[in-house]
Amino acid sequence: MTRTRLLGLLLASTVLGTAASAQEVTLTIESWRNDDLTIWQEKLIPAFEAANPGIKVQFTPSAPAEYNAALNSKLDAGSAGDLITCRPFDASLALYDKGQLADLTSLAAMANFSDVAKSAWQTDDGAATFCVPMASVIHGFIYNKDAFDALGIAVPTTNEEFYAALDKIKADGTYIPMAMGTNDQWEAATMGYNNIGPNYWKGEEGRLALIKGEQKLTDEAWVAPFRELAKWKDYLGDGFEAQTYPDSQNLFTLGRAAIYPAGSWEISGFNTQAQFKMGAFPPPVPNAGDECYISDHTDIGLGMNAKSANPDEAKTFLEWVGSPEFATLYANALPGFFSLNSTPVTMEDPLAQEFVSWREKCKPTIRSTYQILSRGTPNLENETWNASANVIKGTETPEDAGKRLQDGLASWYEPQKAK
Repeated sequence: MTRTRLLGLLLASTVLGTAASAQEVTLTIESWRNDDLTIWQEKLIPAFEAANPGIKVQFTPSAPAEYNAALNSKLDAGSAGDLITCRPFDASLALYDKGQLADLTSLAAMANFSDVAKSAWQTDDGAATFCVPMASVIHGFIYNKDAFDALGIAVPTTNEEFYAALDKIKADGTYIPMAMGTNDQWEAATMGYNNIGPNYWKGEEGRLALIKGEQKLTDEAWVAPFRELAKWKDYLGDGFEAQTYPDSQNLFTLGRAAIYPAGSWEISGFNTQAQFKMGAFPPPVPNAGDECYISDHTDIGLGMNAKSANPDEAKTFLEWVGSPEFATLYANALPGFFSLNSTPVTMEDPLAQEFVSWREKCKPTIRSTYQILSRGTPNLENETWNASANVIKGTETPEDAGKRLQDGLASWYEPQKAK
C-alpha cells in the first residue's frame, strides 16, 4: 500500500468517526429521585436507547432535600441538564414562568393524559403544559389480611362498616386498630383529611369550587371530613400524639397494628418489611350507594430545559416518556407510583394492582391544597396539617378548624375574600 493511499484511508476513517460521534447526542436528566437510579440505568434508559440509536441518556439525580436549590443554581448558571424532573404545581410553574422550562403543549404524547393528570404542570389557565406527567400516588388504607381473617372482618366499604371493623379490632385487643400519629402533622392531613375528604367535597367538583370562591372551608363538605378525623382518636393507640411517621410504619410492618392510612408509595417498603399478607381498600363512602372518590395525586413529571442544546432529541425522549411502553415499564419498576397515562397499565404487584383498580370505579382528584391555594400566608397546606392533627388530638373542634382555615385563606386569596 502506498503512503499516499494509507494517509487517505486514515483521513477517511477519522472523518467517518468524527461524523458518527457528531451524530450521537447525550441527554442528561436532573431528578430528586436518587432512590430509583438503578431502575433508570437498568430498565428505562436501555429500553429507550435500543429504540433510538444515536441518543444516549444519563440520569444524574441530586439528594431530594437539595434538588430545588441545586436545580435553580444550575438553571441560572446555564449548566442544567436537558431534561428536568418536575415537582407538581408551583415549584415547576415558577421555572416555566422564568422561561427555564419549555412549553410542551404541542407534544403528540400529551393527548395520552387527562386534564387532571396534566393539571400539576400547567399554567393556571391551562393554556400551556410544561412537563409530561409521569406518575401519581393513590391514597387509601392498607390492612393486615391475617388480622382481618383471624377476627372475621370483611373489607369495609362504608363508614358504618369501617367503624364496626375498628371497634372489633379494639375490643379484641391483639392489634392497635389503626397506625397513625400526629407528631409530624403532615400525615394527619395527607393520609387523613385529603384521603377521606374527596368523598365529601366530591373530588374535583369541590376542589375547583374552592379555587373559584364558590365554596368555603366552613361549608359542610369541608368540615365533615374533620368530624370523621375526630373519631379516629379512639383507635390510634396509646401515645399517638408523640408517634412519628417512621413509628407508624414500624407499628404496621411489625404486625402490631391492623390498618394503616396510606399513600401507595409505601408498597415497596411494606412488601420488604411486612411478614404478613396485606390488602388495601379505598376510603369508605359515607353511605351505601354513594359515589366514591380517590386522591390520585399527581407526583412527578418530566420537562425540558428551555436552553437545552439538544431540543429535538429531548422531545424524542419526552414523547417516549408519554407512551404506553414507558408507562408499563415505570409503574411496574416502582410499584405504588402509578402511571398517569390514559392507557391502563396492568400491575405485576398485587397490592399495587388493588390500588390502581380503584380508578375503574372511583373518580380521581388531587390534594385540595396543592394548586393555587397555598401560595399565600398563611399557607393552606401547612395550616391543614396543623388543623388535622389538632382535630384528631381533640385540641380543636372540626368547626373551629374549618373557620381558622377559611379565615386564613380569605385573608390573602381574592376569590375567597368577603364581598
